[in-house]
Amino acid sequence: MRQLDDSGRLRVLREAGLSAAPDPGMDRFARLVARLVRVPIALVTLLEPGRQIFPGMSGLAEPWASRRETPLSQSLCQHVVASARPLVVADIREHPLTCDSRAFSDLGVVGYAGMPLTDVDGHVLGSLCAIDTAPRSWADQELEDLADLAAACTAELRLRAVSRQAERARADADRQAEQVRRALGRSELLLRAAEDLAQATSLPQVRQRIDELVRTGLRPAWAGLSVLEHDRLRRIADPDPDHAHAHAHALERDHGDYGTLDQWPSAVAVTTNRMVLVRGEQEVLARFPAAVDSWRQLGLETLVCLPLAGARGPLGVLGLAWSTPHDLDVTERAVLVAVAGYAAQAVERVRFVEDRMHVARALQEAMLTELPALPGLEIAALYRPSGASDLVGGDWYDAYELPAWDSDGAPPALVLTAGDVTGHDVRAAALMGRARSMLRQAHHDHPGAGPAVAVSAFERANATLGTGISGTLVHAQLSPRLSPATGERELTWTNAGHPPPLLALPDGTVQVLHEHGILVHPALVQPRRAQYRRLLPPGATLVLYTDGLVDQPDGPDLDKSVARAASLLAAHAGLPLRPLVTRLADDLGGPSPADDVVLLALRLPCD
Repeated sequence: MRQLDDSGRLRVLREAGLSAAPDPGMDRFARLVARLVRVPIALVTLLEPGRQIFPGMSGLAEPWASRRETPLSQSLCQHVVASARPLVVADIREHPLTCDSRAFSDLGVVGYAGMPLTDVDGHVLGSLCAIDTAPRSWADQELEDLADLAAACTAELRLRAVSRQAERARADADRQAEQVRRALGRSELLLRAAEDLAQATSLPQVRQRIDELVRTGLRPAWAGLSVLEHDRLRRIADPDPDHAHAHAHALERDHGDYGTLDQWPSAVAVTTNRMVLVRGEQEVLARFPAAVDSWRQLGLETLVCLPLAGARGPLGVLGLAWSTPHDLDVTERAVLVAVAGYAAQAVERVRFVEDRMHVARALQEAMLTELPALPGLEIAALYRPSGASDLVGGDWYDAYELPAWDSDGAPPALVLTAGDVTGHDVRAAALMGRARSMLRQAHHDHPGAGPAVAVSAFERANATLGTGISGTLVHAQLSPRLSPATGERELTWTNAGHPPPLLALPDGTVQVLHEHGILVHPALVQPRRAQYRRLLPPGATLVLYTDGLVDQPDGPDLDKSVARAASLLAAHAGLPLRPLVTRLADDLGGPSPADDVVLLALRLPCD
């Protein structure tokens, strides 16, 4: 195989300085492949005459793990070198090119995906490969991740070859050493970018991680991120203004929103989908007059803006600036383009998740009940979504009147429900709407039977129809009739594993209605739910809520949290009902609760 013996290829291998010995940088590439592609074995393989060596390795069994080399009879990477193309095989035993290889019998290789590692002249030095010990259908995303890591590994190999050449040039030793240090730092930056940006879950977090990445590797005076929203660009502010450059913070505050046709370098980068490089104030004055004041305030000399391209069009722009003249060599440009690519993937992923969460929360809020207007009764409700941007829940409330014919000709009865469907996703929000409708139907289909019968009927339908709803709820009914002697009204309710309702009495005490049964689940259908009864005096306030109000991470146990809620209700029971539920939500769950919070409150009129 002539490609293996090519003199130029062998020279670059020697200059790379790698051998059949562990290399920390190459081992890290192998670990990243194993982690991102999720394979048991990953190798950085270089081919020498008569053998293949593994300077980078993860998951290979003995004795090969210690030897770090095999003969070419066990090499699949030789086909990558020969063809200078990726080799992706679901099962090497069934592929005509690899079925005779000893890689299966000796190394246990079955699924194989290898990407070429090349030098600047196009010589294929070896491959970065992902290996499975069982047949593997390789997903497009897995192959894209492997190709991205192979590009970074290729850059590392090229940089090492350049480094060895630089070491031999004594006259330029100091300058070459600095170039090597910077080049290795850029390679490290690419590896960190692949890891760190893949874990970002919000746009401010993407902005912060980009800032942390480039400041250690490229050392700009300023780094910024703008995202495209409806033909306008919005700057993502530094999430920690105390650490931000004062003038940069002012830029993000005073020019946080601007059009794609405005005279900013970042706007030009987005509209042309090209890197924009600006050197010196004279060029800013000539091309970007809108940016002159900010340029001077930040004390800049060099600026580069890189467009962030998404699958469906432009996403925004990444900007880096230096306070001194800064020359971007070919390697640094390539690094910047790669970082921009990782940033674009992170922005696109975050925007996708945000869009899904927005739709889910809009769906959830749209399905919440509009409260009925009831003469002589005060009623208020509050829904506060979780502060976690990636969570949407199944918390809900309902309040409606039963028609008069459901109460033996009496005035309409009032039905109150607070519930929490298991889950924090779009499905939970959809099931919440279904649960509300099914429970309403069950109550209307059993006139005069009470809340417990309605919940039992709902549970039977849930199990029979296979809707899969599980969670907790309190379902209550307030009698329309007043006691002639006392003015009291009868409350009946059933509790399916839900936090206990709170009842504030006119004398200033608060009772916790602890009575409850097991939660709702298709596998736990009760023959008949227990129903409880309490007479509510004039001026009494009833509060139903979901566990997001009282069950806080790292907080006290549930009983203590409920007791605290009861104390707060007693302290503020004199407030009008709407301010009261807001006060409870603020004091117990806070403005950004860990879980969704629902409050539903009812107050009887005083005599």
